Amino acid sequence: MKDWQDDFEALGVNVAAMTYDKASALAEFGEDSDVVYPLLSDGSSEFFKALGVRNEQYPEGHPGHGVALPGILFIDPAGVVRMKRAHEDYRIRPSFDEVHGAVRSLVEVD
Repeated sequence: MKDWQDDFEALGVNVAAMTYDKASALAEFGEDSDVVYPLLSDGSSEFFKALGVRNEQYPEGHPGHGVALPGILFIDPAGVVRMKRAHEDYRIRPSFDEVHGAVRSLVEVD
C-alpha cells in the first residue's frame, strides 16, 4: 500500500490502514517498516463491525475474534462508504489497477 500512496494522493485521496492491533504495536510496525501513512487501531472492532468488514467466523475467545476481513474501503469526506472490497479469503485481493481505477472513477464523478 505504501507504493500506492502517491498515486492516490494525486487523486486527492488520503491513504490509511486500520487493524485491531494495539496502537503501540502499530507505531512500532510503522517505524520498523518505514510506513508514512496513518496506521489506525480499532481494538474493539467497533468500526469494523459498523463498516460491515468484521470477520464473523471467529467466535469470542478465539485469538482471531474481532479481526477485520482483509480489504479496501473508500470513504468520502462526508464519511460515506463509496467502495468496499473485502473478502473472507485473505488470498483474494483486488489488483492495484482495479482499486485505483474504481477510486478514480468515484473521484472524477464528484
